[in-house]
Parts: sequence; C-alpha cells; structure tokens
Amino acid sequence: MWSGREGTKKATIMVKICCIGAGYVGGPTMAVIALKCPDIEVVVVDISSPRIAGWNSERLPIYEPGLDDVVKQCRGRNLSFSTEVHRHVGDADIVFVSVNTPTKTCGLGAGKAADLTYWESAARMIADVSVSDKIVVEKSTVPVKTAEAIEKILAHNGRGFSYQILSNPEFLAEGTAIRDLLSPDRVLIGGRRDTAAGSAAVDLLAGVYARWVPQDRIITTNLWSAELSKLAANAFLAQRISSVNAVSALCEATGADITEVAHSVGKDARIGHRFLSASVGFGGSCFQKDILNLVYICECYGLPEVASYWREVIRINDYQKSRFVNRVVSSMFNTVAGKKVAVLGFAFKKDTGDTRETPAIDVCKGLLGDKAVVSIYDPQVTGEQVARDLAMNKFDWDHPRHLQPLEQLSATDLEKQVAVAADAYEAAKDAHAVCILTEWDEFRGLDYRRMFEGMQKPAFVFDGRNVVDVAKLREIGFVVYSIGKPLDDWLKDMPAVA
Repeated sequence: MWSGREGTKKATIMVKICCIGAGYVGGPTMAVIALKCPDIEVVVVDISSPRIAGWNSERLPIYEPGLDDVVKQCRGRNLSFSTEVHRHVGDADIVFVSVNTPTKTCGLGAGKAADLTYWESAARMIADVSVSDKIVVEKSTVPVKTAEAIEKILAHNGRGFSYQILSNPEFLAEGTAIRDLLSPDRVLIGGRRDTAAGSAAVDLLAGVYARWVPQDRIITTNLWSAELSKLAANAFLAQRISSVNAVSALCEATGADITEVAHSVGKDARIGHRFLSASVGFGGSCFQKDILNLVYICECYGLPEVASYWREVIRINDYQKSRFVNRVVSSMFNTVAGKKVAVLGFAFKKDTGDTRETPAIDVCKGLLGDKAVVSIYDPQVTGEQVARDLAMNKFDWDHPRHLQPLEQLSATDLEKQVAVAADAYEAAKDAHAVCILTEWDEFRGLDYRRMFEGMQKPAFVFDGRNVVDVAKLREIGFVVYSIGKPLDDWLKDMPAVA
C-alpha cells in the first residue's frame, strides 16, 4: 500500500488504482493502464448506472478506434467498472479524478470561468470515505491553483490520513485516443517535489507510466506548471486552427488556395504541418472551454491584453461558422426557407461520436433560423443526440441537469424542420444543397453522381472540411464551395458574404 507520510523515502507497493468518472478520458486511460500493468487492479467508478452498464456491455458508451479491443482484453481480469464509488475510492492507493469541469453559466465568471462543483464534491467524498493515505491525481482539465484548493479540502476533512495531490493532464485527441495513450508525445506529472512525500508520489505515478512509456517522455514539473500546460497546449492548438481559418477567408477573396498556402507554410520546420487544415471551425469539449478559462484567469491576474489575445481565437472560430452559414444562404438566392439541406457529419471530427461544441450545431441552428429543412447523417451520432444538441443552450452540454427531456421536444418546430437519415444518399434525396461538416472518410468515396441525380437543381455542395474533389464535382454539375478555395464562377456573382 501507498504510504504518504511526510519523510517517507520510498512508497510501498501500490496495488489499486481507482478513477472517478467513466467518460471520454477516464475510461480509455484506465483501460490502457490496465492493459500495460496487468498486476495492478484498476477500477473505474461513476454514479451513472447506465454509463457503467455500457462499459460492462458489448457496446461501449463511447466510440473510439481500438478501445473495444483493449477493454475486452482487460475487463474481468484487472479492469472493472462499478457504481460502488465509495467502496472503491475508499481502499484505492491512487485516485484519478476525471469529472466534468464545465464553464459556469451563472454567477462570478459566468461564460468563462470553470465550474469546480463536481471536483469539490469529489474531493469531499474522497476525504469522507478514505481508509488509508492516498495519491489524488487531477486528470480533469482544471484552472491553475486548483490543487491548492483540493489540498485544503482534504487537509481539513481527511480524518488524519495523508494526501498527495498530483496534476497529470491528458493530451488525448478523440479519434486517436488509444494510439495517443499507447505512444504518447509526453506524460506530464506535476507535484510537490519540495517534500519527500510529494517526491515519492510523483515517482510512484511516473513508475506506472514507465511500464510502457520511454523515460524521456515522462516530464515532471511543479503543480502549477502542469495545470497551466494543459490550458496552454489547447490554446496553442486552437490558435493554429483559427489562424489558418482566418487566412482561408483571405484566400477566397483573392483567389488563392488555402491547401497550397498551408502546405507551403507547413514546410517551414519552425511551424510544421499539423493543425493547418482549414475548416468550418474547431469543436470538442476542450478548446473553447479551456480558452475561456484561460481568458478568465488572465483577467483575474490583471492581464487584460493577454485575455483579449486569447479571446480573439474564439471570435475567429465563431466568425468562421457564421461565414459558412452566410455563404450557404447567399449562394442559394439569399434564402433557404423551405429548402432541404443535407448535413453530412454532425460529430466535431471523424472517428468519434462526440458532438460537444461541434460546429455542426451552430451551422444547423443558423440554417434552421432561416427556415431550412435539415436532413442530417452521421455514422456515429444518433437521432436522439442530434435532437438534444439542437435543443440545448450554450454550455448546457456540460451541465446534464439542464438537458430537456426528449418528450418536451416532440411538438416543437425543431422536429418539423429536422430529420436524421440512415445514410448520405437518403439525406441528400430531393435536397437543394449538401453541407459536409465532418471529415468522415466515407464522404470522400461517395457516389456524388448518384447524389446529384436525386437532388433539386441547381445542386450545391458546401464543403466545410475540404474532403471532396472540387473539379470532379463541378464536372458532374454541382455548384461547389470549398473553404479557402478559389470560388465557383456561380458564387462570384452572388452577394458578398459578411
């Protein structure tokens, strides 16, 4: 068992890891730890019975390439999923906390600051049920100095047990999470190296990862550097996307091709080629939330210029989504009222069913606001999820208590305007336009001639992910708009897009 007493030189053998939160981070991360450390008991706990039931079933609650195989190899051996939160947290040696840190929707910092309600509840529960010393690991993305608050809660409620707080942020990309876990760019562990117990805790967690991660990829820092590194990393990635999207607007205005520009820029070794694909905008659970959190922190520390810089990254992302909708409407004779528009892709990126902050939500709402009839197809997103997402207010996705029951939506205009199709051809049948909003590989290989024959004329394709062969589609007869590409002659005659 772990002994966290001050002055301990080495930790004793660790036998059990427990993760609070069976979501997109907790489930895959613990599955890979169980795979690579077969002698360690790994338990994932969650208060949601349906979610845990999903993890114990043949159909996991999240889609991630490679995840099924890893879970099935370990489940029943040294990996388990349980709703017995108190029991497993109480006797674990290391407790990972991977709970929601949503953006506050009211009160101080609303719309920017992270809501740490779930984290505080988790910390109080750990203190209440513990029967031994513990290492508590921040796996959720949290504001800088969160560890300090957690330490205070545990110290005042810990009943004499010792706790060491570590920051171990995740750097997973949905769609490649298992690959990222098996071969990470780096594993970051922040802790209090200035104490013997803190140093031992860092070494113990580093030793778990060292089972499969090369030593030079395991980075140890102080707590505050680790917490800030996650926010900074996501902000930098989002900034690259907003930068290339800003240039894509200039490309369309001048006749340049964003693919050629990005390729040229990416050949500079100082810049590199990753995250330079122009699109309808970034989505996912992290980028916007983390940047808003960074903005709030900067404001709190009296750095308004820095806050303004990062806020602009989000503004460009919002601009790109509204620019896309405006292009659709203006190109189709300045109205889409009563016209069917097929939306191909609703997830925020390919190889995931995650729709949190997906650009498709804003694009669909923009089209629906102009009275379009929208038919949506995504291979991994259900009609139930589409209905929930389109009925939510901003940030509601991270606050489950705010979700409307589906039965309340049955009589709304929303359901009259939205349909979910079984495939891309059904979605496009009798449509005036097709909008590609997720870069699923299958969209590259569709029979667009067949699609064209079943559509209203003129037939439009608005490619928000630059997946189609523009020349071939124009040869078929489509009017094609592709982000950052030279405009179709038809589009040049349309009104300017704001």
